[in-house]
Amino acid sequence: MPRNARQKSENGIYHIMVRGINRQDIFHDDEDQQRYLETIARMKKENRFEVYGFCLMTNHVHLLVQEKEEEISRIMKRIGISYAWWYNSKYNRVGHLFQDRYKSEGIDKDAYLLSVIRYIHKNPVMAGMVEEPEEFRWSSCRVYYGEKEYPVGLTDTGFILGLFANNELEAVKKFKQHMKAEHQDTCLDDNIKLRLSDIKLVSEIKTILNGEPVIALLTMEKKRRNEILKQIKLIEGSTQRQIARVTGLNQSLIFKA
Repeated sequence: MPRNARQKSENGIYHIMVRGINRQDIFHDDEDQQRYLETIARMKKENRFEVYGFCLMTNHVHLLVQEKEEEISRIMKRIGISYAWWYNSKYNRVGHLFQDRYKSEGIDKDAYLLSVIRYIHKNPVMAGMVEEPEEFRWSSCRVYYGEKEYPVGLTDTGFILGLFANNELEAVKKFKQHMKAEHQDTCLDDNIKLRLSDIKLVSEIKTILNGEPVIALLTMEKKRRNEILKQIKLIEGSTQRQIARVTGLNQSLIFKA
């Protein structure tokens, strides 16, 4: 079946969502997130596009960008290839990392642009990872609130803040009010699900183990352990980092199972 043509934006502004193949995790530690942001910053410098917002979730990424000298499809390809090469080298794996086709939507109205930036920043809140968007380290929310970011200069806040006020302090104040306003933003909805609590995850693992204690995984024969870990990774709402925490297993063992 032929793919539908992507929606084009008249002003070149797009909301992008890219996720790991089979929804697998694409970030396992701080180094991974830092590397992805460094990759965007490098490509931004080379290809001269604007970054208005971002949020790095465990298995997917939201970006709000404006293309300049190069089309967004080329930009995303460059970012994806660069990060996947580094990731595969680090974790000693081969094959695709990202789902073949990223999602995108063109944004041609200011009101919807403001809905999108709020939606992106509130992804971690909707997933139950933090209570307030500014608490999440791996999004552009903090820099909009006046804090420093890494890499420096990654997010171009001036355009969106300028929609609120000409004065920066007043614009930041109104932006914060916008973030706290009641809303029903959906945008590129990825069916965000609440993260599973550790207690619930342990209960689910015990069920898979037929009553054996979770600690049994530490001394279990490799083949059987890997088969069980494959089942555990399918538990909805869990992450590989969380599984490592509650089982005591090294995250690399869980990743390779």
